Amino acid sequence: MPAPVCLIENYENGKLHVKKEAKDILDAINEPVVVVSVVGLYRTGKSYLMNRLAGQQSGFALGSTIESKTKGIWMWCVPHPNKKGHTLVLLDTEGLGDVAKGDSKNDSWIFCLAVLLSSTLVYNSRGTIDNTAVEKLHYVAELAENIKIKSAEDEEEGEDSDFVMFFPSFTWVVRDFTLDLEIDGKKVTDDDYLEFALNLKKGLGRKINDYNLPRECIKRYFPSRKCFVFPFPVTSQEDMTRLEILQDQDLAQQFLEVTKHFCDHLFVNSAVKRLKGGHIVTGQLLGRLVEIYVDKINSGEVPCLDNAVVVLANQENQAAVQEALKVYQRGMEEVKNMLPISIEYLTCEHQKFSRLATSEFMKRSFKDEKTEYLKKLEETVSVCYTDLLGENQMASEKKCRDLLKNLFADMNKRLQDGEYSQAGGYELYKRDRDAIVEKYRREPNKGVRAEAVLEEFLKEREPEANSILCMDNKLTEKEKQIKMALLEQKMKEEEEKHIENERMLKTEKVRHEDMVKQMQEKFNKELEQQQQERDRAIESKLKEREEMLKKGFKQKAENLEEEIKKLNNEKECSRGGGIFKDYVMPFLRPLVEMVPNLLIRKKEVF
Repeated sequence: MPAPVCLIENYENGKLHVKKEAKDILDAINEPVVVVSVVGLYRTGKSYLMNRLAGQQSGFALGSTIESKTKGIWMWCVPHPNKKGHTLVLLDTEGLGDVAKGDSKNDSWIFCLAVLLSSTLVYNSRGTIDNTAVEKLHYVAELAENIKIKSAEDEEEGEDSDFVMFFPSFTWVVRDFTLDLEIDGKKVTDDDYLEFALNLKKGLGRKINDYNLPRECIKRYFPSRKCFVFPFPVTSQEDMTRLEILQDQDLAQQFLEVTKHFCDHLFVNSAVKRLKGGHIVTGQLLGRLVEIYVDKINSGEVPCLDNAVVVLANQENQAAVQEALKVYQRGMEEVKNMLPISIEYLTCEHQKFSRLATSEFMKRSFKDEKTEYLKKLEETVSVCYTDLLGENQMASEKKCRDLLKNLFADMNKRLQDGEYSQAGGYELYKRDRDAIVEKYRREPNKGVRAEAVLEEFLKEREPEANSILCMDNKLTEKEKQIKMALLEQKMKEEEEKHIENERMLKTEKVRHEDMVKQMQEKFNKELEQQQQERDRAIESKLKEREEMLKKGFKQKAENLEEEIKKLNNEKECSRGGGIFKDYVMPFLRPLVEMVPNLLIRKKEVF
């Protein structure tokens, strides 16, 4: 993208609208995305930081007056400078607290969308992190009212304690900082300064609760915190309004150093955006996620992480079925052009391409916990396969009948010329017929119906052979020979069918063992991603608990201890080795049995 585009437009009536141009850009991105959102009060210089992250001097509108330039949420997608094969998505949000807007609820939704969409949330402010600055971040305290993790039927009291598992990392940027970084006469780091500003007050009462609430929410909701303090970039007020056109040599050296440190930190530490459950978000998924959340907000409902994942999973799993089916059909189309072929080759190719199709499905699908979509794929693949078996049989039958017709052409002429209507005629007829049958069997690539078509063909000519026998006056013995020859041919056909069925069922068994193996690997990967979410939450809460104990907040530490126990219990329960066997295999078992039964029924028709 050469320049940013508007992703979410903010209408004057308070409604939000996803812009098609931006959605189309995201739809074209199949790579994983790292999403960095910047929020803050209007006219605090948010856009300058985003331009720097994009590696550009300009792009996001900076503005030089008290009027906010960014309306809604603007997006800039650029190749990630540190992660090959990833896209860095920068979201610049409308300034919070714009007096011209007069709708604080609208500000809350912009803030919530920034939290929901990003893997790193940057909060930009000016001056110092004092109580006034923290109070202006009251949007954090409103997150529990504006975002739900679980759907209404699954909602549990205190679910906001789980926010830390799914929320982005938090970075506070303080612009135009002029104080010395000292606490009690000792030099401290930027991060120490932030933690000091977030210290809680002891005691009871409304004022203390109001003081502590936004600080508690920042600590409670975000898995990690980082702070950067920026000095003034220039010395004159006039130059402050011209940052977009100033060159690096015109800016303060310390300001440039902090800017570089800030950008490097985000490039290295901003994680790939993931859904609840750990599934990696691509540009396509991010675009759908934006639409889901905006639709919910516009309808007056509260965005729910679980519901969003369910909607996305259904869409993505359906697409995964179609993409996997294309892989199978493309591969088998080449096979189809070769018909008729042996059942051995056909089942081998079916096994190969159905395995590739399953692999393709596993790459894109997620949360197919009841194997609903895997079953759809298997059913469709099986129908394609059984149809192809039928086409192969018909192609084989046509080829064999054409071959027999050509091979028996000379013999038919002799029959018309009366060469077999004489003494010893049957022996001559039998000799010619057996020679043609031998020649027919030596002919390669006749397909699966070779013996069956031969039997039908010989049976059709049985009256002809009996007629010649009658003329030859050796009826009884020759009848036995004819019947024995037909019986032998029938037994040969039945043996071929049995071998064919055994080969097909053996192939299907191997194929489904592979499918179960792929499904288990997929299940274990999703389980591992969920464990990582819990580990991240446990680590964050352990640090917070230790801090609460040090500072004498015993009750808060005990509350955190309960949350840690709950997370550890969930972790232990999901770690059990029998989960796949007990919960997933019951859904897979009917699927494993379905295809062989379908094949047998289909073959009975033919």
